[in-house]
Amino acid sequence: MYVCLCKAVTNQQVKDAVEQGQSYGEMRRSLGLATDCGCCGRVAKQLIQEHVRTLPECEFANVG
Repeated sequence: MYVCLCKAVTNQQVKDAVEQGQSYGEMRRSLGLATDCGCCGRVAKQLIQEHVRTLPECEFANVG
């Protein structure tokens, strides 16, 4: 599923970035997330929060 249509960012790309320890701000820079029309920002933040909750605690410590 696409999270950001403007930059063609998928939910899997966002999840992968979370698992690599990227913050929302870092995803904006690396993926272009929410940098065009901005409509995806809220959905992306929600996806990030939901995915962080599914990670083991030791992985969560690296996400910032």
